[in-house]
Amino acid sequence: MAIVVQKYGGTSVGTIEKIKNVARRVAKSKENGDDVVVVVSAMGKTTDILLGMASEISSNPDRRELDMLMSSGEQVSIALLSIALKELGYDSISLTGPQAGILTKGFHTKARITDIEIKNVEGYINDGKIVVVAGFQGVDEEGNITTLGRGGSDTTAVALAAKLGAVCEIYTDVDGIYTVDPRLFPTAKKLDYISYEEMVEMASLGSGVMETRSIEIAQRFNVPIYVALSSEEWPGTYIKEFDESMESKVITGLSVSDEDMMITINHVPYEVRNISSIFEKLASNDINIDMISQTAPSHGHINISFTAPKNDRFIIDKVMESIKNNIEGIEIDVQKDITKLSVVGIGMKSQSGVAAKMFKIFADNEIEFKQVTTSEIRISYTINTHDKEKAVVAVAKEFNL
Repeated sequence: MAIVVQKYGGTSVGTIEKIKNVARRVAKSKENGDDVVVVVSAMGKTTDILLGMASEISSNPDRRELDMLMSSGEQVSIALLSIALKELGYDSISLTGPQAGILTKGFHTKARITDIEIKNVEGYINDGKIVVVAGFQGVDEEGNITTLGRGGSDTTAVALAAKLGAVCEIYTDVDGIYTVDPRLFPTAKKLDYISYEEMVEMASLGSGVMETRSIEIAQRFNVPIYVALSSEEWPGTYIKEFDESMESKVITGLSVSDEDMMITINHVPYEVRNISSIFEKLASNDINIDMISQTAPSHGHINISFTAPKNDRFIIDKVMESIKNNIEGIEIDVQKDITKLSVVGIGMKSQSGVAAKMFKIFADNEIEFKQVTTSEIRISYTINTHDKEKAVVAVAKEFNL
């Protein structure tokens, strides 16, 4: 008898009828002889609605209170799913993140799992119960409820699977991982398999199916992940360690994100302590910096550009104001209408020429790029958002995605 951790996203539990469908699916796994732990998100757009309520009261709500507010959405889902399972005749119990032993630390609304005290969950499994756990939440050292940020339910599910030595199944509103978002490129191919390494890159670059931290945990503890559609029995995609059975293409996928903005700090006096102080202030406010570029020194000054999440814009504004007060003469430019476009592929480790092809694609299609960064298996560009669709089609066709 194996333990299976299944995660269902917000759209999968968006209505009472959908919750009943999930209950039937979970019950089927139990009937097949598996012990089942289920992780669920808040129903539909509940989290957005709750955040909207908070924003009607304050333009910058207290983060601790936001965590208290947002965590209530998952508690509704777990209770309703547990009720539905009991109605089908299956013994079930719902647990909040703290009740499931999910320990966290870090900033409110962006906490990280440090450990899971798994005995409580294991005890209920041993009693034959289906355990339904609230995703996206935990408890910090001071007993405060915390939330895990975007994609936090994925992280909850994979962390539980790692702790239980279980397989993790992610059921969502898409039927697997595609080479490109089919909404942007309708003929995109679905992947049967993708490596952890490639999936980490794609997730970090804006592929919305999975969250980066969840893949990092899966890779560290070798947890196989299966991503599939929650409403149908169609084949999905396996995320696992790369092996020779997996097709090795130069480019496996194309990720596109509109979630970042680009901040440029112009006319910075070229002193190491100035550059250090800028990024120290951003780090101390838990701002996740991605693409960084710097001009060569000219007349004793440089320009620095970086990308950061748009949902951190209020904090970034405060940090930038502080930096302006500390470094005389600088000018700050914020561009929000940018898109981050990235090609990812393990094949780039052994085959050259991808960057040259990308530059030619941009030149042939008159697409300007503002920044470019690379890693061993990834090349990323920031482009104007109005060029996004043109760029996606051109790149996807060139690399047969």
